[in-house]
Amino acid sequence: MKRRDFIRNAAPVIAAPALLNGFSVKAFGASPFLDALTAATANTDHVVVMVQMSGGNDGLNMVIPLDQYANLANARSNILIPSSQVLKLNGTNATGLHPSMGGLQSMYNNGKLKIVQGVSYPSPSFSHFRATDIWNTASDSSQTLNTGWLGRYLGTEYPNFPVGYPNVTMPDPLAIQIGSSVTPAFMGPAVNMGMAISNPQSFYNIVNNVQDPEPATPAGKELAYIRTVAKQTSLYLSGIKAAASNVTTQGAYPTGNGLASQLKIVAQLIKGGLKTRLYIVTIGGFDTHSAQVDPTDSSKGYHANLMLQLSDAIKAFTDDCQGLGIGDRVVGMTFSEFGRRIKSNASGGTDHGSAAPVFVFGNKVDGGKLVGVNPTISATVSVNDNVPMQYDFRSIYATLLQHWLCVAPHDLNTIMLKNFQDLGLIQSSASCMPTGIHEANQKAGINIISNYPNPFVSSTTITFTTEGGHTMVQIFDTMGRIIATLVDTEYQAGTYNVWFDATGFAPGNYYARLQNGFNQQVRSMAIVR
Repeated sequence: MKRRDFIRNAAPVIAAPALLNGFSVKAFGASPFLDALTAATANTDHVVVMVQMSGGNDGLNMVIPLDQYANLANARSNILIPSSQVLKLNGTNATGLHPSMGGLQSMYNNGKLKIVQGVSYPSPSFSHFRATDIWNTASDSSQTLNTGWLGRYLGTEYPNFPVGYPNVTMPDPLAIQIGSSVTPAFMGPAVNMGMAISNPQSFYNIVNNVQDPEPATPAGKELAYIRTVAKQTSLYLSGIKAAASNVTTQGAYPTGNGLASQLKIVAQLIKGGLKTRLYIVTIGGFDTHSAQVDPTDSSKGYHANLMLQLSDAIKAFTDDCQGLGIGDRVVGMTFSEFGRRIKSNASGGTDHGSAAPVFVFGNKVDGGKLVGVNPTISATVSVNDNVPMQYDFRSIYATLLQHWLCVAPHDLNTIMLKNFQDLGLIQSSASCMPTGIHEANQKAGINIISNYPNPFVSSTTITFTTEGGHTMVQIFDTMGRIIATLVDTEYQAGTYNVWFDATGFAPGNYYARLQNGFNQQVRSMAIVR
């Protein structure tokens, strides 16, 4: 990748002091993965919190199939938890939780946690990077998509973003990640709009509108772009700080637990009035190839500590949300890029595998239930055997989109690229109530590119507004490939039309992208036959 492309595609990092409880806060703008989640909440005040378990979690050590215990003992005798220590779940004697997960056991037994068994996708990847990319984009294993799984909804809800944002309709970040890492999942159709804040001088330069001149080098325009994005981030900081200051008392959280500290901030911002509807928090360390358990007590050790942190953090967060009066607004889910193999290795660990359980939690989750069944463990498991897939992870996404984030059914296939099954994760009483916010979001910001008709059969007219100078209009497919460049020249400021002939192009979703200096905007459009 060329340096210029790398700078354009990478998430700009803006240095600033820690903003909340020792954590930097990143505001994501046109990130397809994040923005569209909040876009989907136009007709609701529902919030989604995603808990990423980085490294590939051993699901068989988290949700334990007691009815397969004898064969499981043959497969992983050096790491298996004694059956007498497995935490029981109401309504079943066949399945239990790791003994460190008392908090999540309580949530399950009280109807606030649902467990989806055997979550994966066809032909899974065992590469951390590729598997994470698949989960973030909701692609098939044979596809490489340049948009996130919910980014494809962005154009339908906030069609003018990021031009003219923040605004009265949406003054706050469209999505927030707590912590210090930025993943490629936040790449938009044109640029990555994720922003990290970590250096004091740059922070104060942004606040005081101080900007050094760009060097007269080929990378000067790219540096100017990064600084422009940084200034937009600073516009959100006052809202974040104001929301945080509105909450002075919260429930108890475990100390020395990084995930709990992140979730505490999330609860604080939600209660504080921030309009952000998507939060991502991360706990790492799940790549347990060796020393997964204490050799003298398999119920303790490295993975047990991870299970304890995960369970205690989610339980404290759920209790805090309840105490703050926001419990009915929040649904969360856990995810990891893959599971681990059934058979343990000689190093007291487990190697990269395929399917694993996913937790979905919150007051309005149809909880206290298992979706799916325990995996069948053979008596002759080999080192190559994986937990079989029962549910495609994209079915969980589609279910949350439709039943919690209130995406219209006719939009789901466009967003998810396929029709995925509804898993019934949310209580039927958690219905979406129209509020008219959708219409306001459609008009918010500044519209600089559109097309009519849309959808269209063979051709459409693209209307774009330029401030003058070099202007480009390109057509992309969902794989991120440029299929047509309609405009690439100098223009006087004004509004223009260009005709796009789609003869010969396959039906499906496409993007029209305008680039004019620092301004860029992407519109989704569909060819139908």
